[in-house]
Amino acid sequence: MQHKFLLFLFLFSLTGFSQTAPDLDQLSKVDFKTVQASISIFPSDSMVEGEMNFSFEVLQQTDSVYIDAKNMQFDNVLLNGDEITFSNDTKRLWLIHDFQPSEENQLSLNFTTKPEQTMYFINWDIPAEIDAPRQVWTQGQGKYTSHWLPSFDDVREKAVFQLTINFNTGYDVVANGTLLQKTAVNDSLVAWSYAMEKPMSSYLVAVAAGRFEKEELKTTSGIPVSLYYEPKDSLKVEPTYRYTKEIFDFLEAEIGVPYPWENYRQVPVQDFLYAGMENTETTLFANSLVVDSVGYYDRNYVSVNAHELAHQWFGNYVTAENSEHHWLQEGFATYYALLAEKEIFGEDHYYWKLFQSAEELKALSDSGKGEPLLKANASSLTYYQKGAWALHILKEKVGELVFNDAVSNYLLKNAYQSVSTDDFLAEVEESYGRFLGEFRTDWLEQSAFQGSEALESLKESEFLRNYMKIAALREVPLESKRELLEEALTIPVNDYIGQEAVYQLAGEPAIGLYKKAFESNNLYTRQAIASSLDSIPVEMKANFITLLGDESYLTVENALLKLWLQFPKETKRWLDKMKGIEGFSNKNVEMLWLVINLVTPVENRVKIQEYYEQLSSYTREFRPFEVRQNAFGYLYQINAFSDQNLIDLIKAGQHHNTRFRDFSRALLSDLLQKEEYSQRFIVLKTDLEEKDLNFLNARS
Repeated sequence: MQHKFLLFLFLFSLTGFSQTAPDLDQLSKVDFKTVQASISIFPSDSMVEGEMNFSFEVLQQTDSVYIDAKNMQFDNVLLNGDEITFSNDTKRLWLIHDFQPSEENQLSLNFTTKPEQTMYFINWDIPAEIDAPRQVWTQGQGKYTSHWLPSFDDVREKAVFQLTINFNTGYDVVANGTLLQKTAVNDSLVAWSYAMEKPMSSYLVAVAAGRFEKEELKTTSGIPVSLYYEPKDSLKVEPTYRYTKEIFDFLEAEIGVPYPWENYRQVPVQDFLYAGMENTETTLFANSLVVDSVGYYDRNYVSVNAHELAHQWFGNYVTAENSEHHWLQEGFATYYALLAEKEIFGEDHYYWKLFQSAEELKALSDSGKGEPLLKANASSLTYYQKGAWALHILKEKVGELVFNDAVSNYLLKNAYQSVSTDDFLAEVEESYGRFLGEFRTDWLEQSAFQGSEALESLKESEFLRNYMKIAALREVPLESKRELLEEALTIPVNDYIGQEAVYQLAGEPAIGLYKKAFESNNLYTRQAIASSLDSIPVEMKANFITLLGDESYLTVENALLKLWLQFPKETKRWLDKMKGIEGFSNKNVEMLWLVINLVTPVENRVKIQEYYEQLSSYTREFRPFEVRQNAFGYLYQINAFSDQNLIDLIKAGQHHNTRFRDFSRALLSDLLQKEEYSQRFIVLKTDLEEKDLNFLNARS
């Protein structure tokens, strides 16, 4: 054995470790138990330093063990207190040793890194005098925690994590687990110590730091829940977190398994990559979902709230062993979120969302792009929506009692472990007493979406049957359907049927029906009027003006735009009425108000310059990306980019949020094709930072 080990080291020194082709699946050989880390985050330098201790058991002899670690530097690497030969290939830390079966091994190490992804440093490079939120947050998303913390990319490797985070004084730090203590390290640093009690996959490790306040509540079962918010958003806490306790209580009862962790936190952060992420006990979500009581009716956090909470069972407690079975996480979380929404908003809402997703899935399937659920790296639409549909159909097939019994058994038998689809189906078949081969073929393995079966299920809803009757009239002349549309717009008006009826009035001489829709006082029916009525008859002007007072920023934005376009002589009237209304977090109403002022001035020159400076300032890199994108769009429409806006656009093209980055790059490419802006970018090159100059040169 000694000769074999020496030969291994010799080959390693000649060729590099990656060419020795070791067995990379070390789960059968090593079992990591705990991970303890003391981490110092230096946000101004985008740097992390840490001291770590891993405990592990060697299950069978092996000559190497690895820790996933991207672009890190290591020193003081010790195995059971003794120095050990190690290699760092920038992707993994390899420990070279004759490991024999043994328990209670200890690995300690120090590391330093400047994460290129996964840990994001928001607004630490802007001047101190600018009042903007400075945050740090992480997003592990499957296997990326190893970019800032030596850990395990394989989701099957679960460990109990204990993290101490050293961070700047004056900030709050949130991580997984129970906060054991908060201790001043010195005048500038505070240590926040968190500890988990149960094991989890590394991708679920999270840290968020910023200036936050919080409200506390307790669920019916006694679980403490912390609702974080930025101090400026104190009046938005209730609408943002509305129904949180109800969602929690419902999911515990519906799933039939107690919440499997000690506490739960929710933290909104700026420029998040997605809507939310279900880190164990610590959900991070996009602060664009922080809404006031008006914005709540247009877009709210309820669905994301329920989805991420459901993941605490489906994904965190029981984890799909690989991406082929990813629907066990996203399909379940989507389905149980739908059930929670059904509990809150009613059965019509539930069937409406199923109907919408069925339409998308059917279109994808008909285009030849359908995917089986049991597929590695399938689309989000497949994992989330087709997964939810599969569970909906399965419950109808086996019955609610059998389904619920199988789900709870599946969770309890596989607690804190990784699973495959077979593990779930085995529990359903045992409770059902029958083989589910046909279901597996049709819903899990078939690329095509089972549209006919879905339609039959949807027809169980009286509301959807009525909706489909109205929707079927889209190509029917108005006079042949007037009575049916009038009936659909008679109080009480269904949200979705009312909208459909209004959309069918577009371009039609139907003042009486429109007035009936106005008088319904149904928020969503009136929203449909604002979005679809392009030409406002004089007889309906008074009705249309009332839309400016609706509790819907979508309605208000559309109504303001159309009143200005159609009645420009009354611009000052519309602007006076809407002055001071911001709208969503992307400032949709405020920016439209500013642009109307700029293109049809109703104020003096000084005020107009102030309005331009305000709009122009919204592209600055410390602003939330939703605000920046909206401002870029308006400045493009009125052809009013300043040099600073163009520099901001170059920086936006390098943003970590891919949706915003892609938008910015497309806009930059468009401007570079215009002679005026192409020349301006050439002049700007002399003032650009090297990184920005290299980016622009690559795009030119």
